[in-house]
Amino acid sequence: MCVDLHIHTTASDGLLSPQQVVGQAVDLGLRAIAITDHDIIDGCSPAITVAGEKLEVIPGIEINTEWKNKEVHVLGYFIDLEDQQFLQTLKELRQARLNRIGKIVRKLRQLGLNIELSRVLELAGAGTIGRPHIAIAMIEQGYVETIQEAFTNYIGYGAPAYVPRYKLSPSEAVEIIRRAKGIPVLAHPGLIGSDELIPDLVKIGLQGLEVFYPEHDPEQTEHYLRLARYYNLAVTGGSDFHGNSSDYRGELGGLKIDYSVVEKLRALKTGL
Repeated sequence: MCVDLHIHTTASDGLLSPQQVVGQAVDLGLRAIAITDHDIIDGCSPAITVAGEKLEVIPGIEINTEWKNKEVHVLGYFIDLEDQQFLQTLKELRQARLNRIGKIVRKLRQLGLNIELSRVLELAGAGTIGRPHIAIAMIEQGYVETIQEAFTNYIGYGAPAYVPRYKLSPSEAVEIIRRAKGIPVLAHPGLIGSDELIPDLVKIGLQGLEVFYPEHDPEQTEHYLRLARYYNLAVTGGSDFHGNSSDYRGELGGLKIDYSVVEKLRALKTGL
């Protein structure tokens, strides 16, 4: 039976609630999923509760960082959801996100795009706010047709309304996850394109590479499989499902990843 270890919900920038994600995963016959919302763990407990015995739900997170002007995301698996220091760090990250979103909206308005911060906040709801919420507001107003178009033309790196993020480093994210008794994994390394980062992260506690990913081509997948073996890292994978896969990332459960991946992560967790 298959697993999907990279899923977003309405707790961050996904379109489906944790309960809806679990329902779809059960319908698809998945054995396990990981909820990995951006800088927040609020989707984990509701998913675990509704899944019951039907589906294994791994509590996770995706922490957004920056390194040499590149976005680097670090996934964490089997997070201790009660770790107070971890929760405080996440609160600070979310406040930094909110400040950044306000600056981006102001830049868009200066460019003549009538985007209201109140609408972006409404789209985010109680979850972690992010640029995809701005993109959805732009689609509603007819300024762009897709989320990718919004990023490319307006809010992505180097675009007119881009605002740099709070400078949390990948190393800090690895350390934060380890302190919360989690397993840190470098997300979609093929999108970063800077493998020289990997050995430095391994030295401070990185334990896995997200090898299987919708936007990794076959050559990249083989390349990162070799790197994972070389550095003795766990091999993981997931769809990066956001609920709107026709426009953004992959289909839930679309990569057919074997349950043995979860067993290897659990073995690492046991060894902490």
